[in-house]
Amino acid sequence: MHLKKLVAAIGIALASTFVQGAGVSDDVVRIGVLTDMSGVYADVGGKGATLAAQMAVKDFGGRVLGKKIEVVSADHKNELDDAMAIAKTWDLQRPRVDMVTELMNSQVAIGVSKYFSERGVVSIKTGASTSALTNDACSRLAVDWVYDAYAASHGLMRELINDGIKSFSVMATDYGDKTDKATANDIFLAAMAVRKAGGKVYAPFVKTPPSNVDFTPYLLKMQESGAQGMVFAVAGGDFVNAVKQAREFGLFGPEQEPVGMVVFDSDIKALGLDVAQGMKFITGFYWDRDNETREFARRFFAQAKKMPTASQAGVYSGVMHYLRSVQAAGTDEGNAVMDRMRTTKVNDFFTKDGYIREDGRMMHDMYLVEVKKPLESKGEAQWDLLKIKRTLKADNVFKPLAQSTCPLVKK
Repeated sequence: MHLKKLVAAIGIALASTFVQGAGVSDDVVRIGVLTDMSGVYADVGGKGATLAAQMAVKDFGGRVLGKKIEVVSADHKNELDDAMAIAKTWDLQRPRVDMVTELMNSQVAIGVSKYFSERGVVSIKTGASTSALTNDACSRLAVDWVYDAYAASHGLMRELINDGIKSFSVMATDYGDKTDKATANDIFLAAMAVRKAGGKVYAPFVKTPPSNVDFTPYLLKMQESGAQGMVFAVAGGDFVNAVKQAREFGLFGPEQEPVGMVVFDSDIKALGLDVAQGMKFITGFYWDRDNETREFARRFFAQAKKMPTASQAGVYSGVMHYLRSVQAAGTDEGNAVMDRMRTTKVNDFFTKDGYIREDGRMMHDMYLVEVKKPLESKGEAQWDLLKIKRTLKADNVFKPLAQSTCPLVKK
């Protein structure tokens, strides 16, 4: 009898522990949007990323498992130290952040994802280009949602070779010791693939300092190469300034085409069609693709007074998938939620039948786009900026799983 009572008591204790472990911690599900709100990437993520998260929460109903959903946001000012300080504050305060998203730029994405993964918090990168999160810096709780440098370089150059562009000159940002090695390696491997396909990539790459003002010497080096494709592997304000100056110098023409590697709608809007026309790049989202994307964009525009970038649309998609997974898991505990996120397809305006791979890559189609000429557009005020040349299937544009260096991938 004593043994039976002991077993029963243990069973009750275990059941009580399970119940306490389930449900919502701190009686609230808190989502953190960590992004650049005042620097060169503010238009890509910034306040628009926070708005996208808030829209997802509102569309979900504002509550999950009977508990309130909150969105907090912060500006890391493109400084890793600032980003880490914010991450630690969000982790230690109560209620605690349960999921963090956007994570522009690459250094921030790597550092913050690692920090939160070690503490059982889900992270969803949408803005940064690094592919480290699906390679050496991967984590079971970190997801790469929108794009990465591999897709933006390999996929793009392969498509352009098929279109007849056989030679490329590349301008890339040089961060010195802080350079994202994964991104640099992706671009290098893309160059090797071009050469294998019979094309040419001029070496060494033209490297520029971040937050540069005068790109003249670097642009002249690109022009001197005589390459057909002038690839701008710089982002945000640097991309806008470099392309503007290139157009002023008359660098673009029938012999040399502008090619973007990390480009968002906000960049094209800042440049204007006169300057950006003809530029080709790959994107994971364009607001005018179909009725569903237009409907989301219309609602976003009503509040932001601009159309959503791929990163901002990705924030909405990622937050919504996360909340649905919390609901299905019956808890906001990170590992349980991630189990649901990985076993449930992503079906929304952003993608159809998307899924999270072993290495953390959310697999979805990408699009090769070209900036419209002014006469092709209904008007820049209407954000009629791009035309989709073709759809690129996920398996053909993202790094093959067999090539991933993520320790979670079974070889």
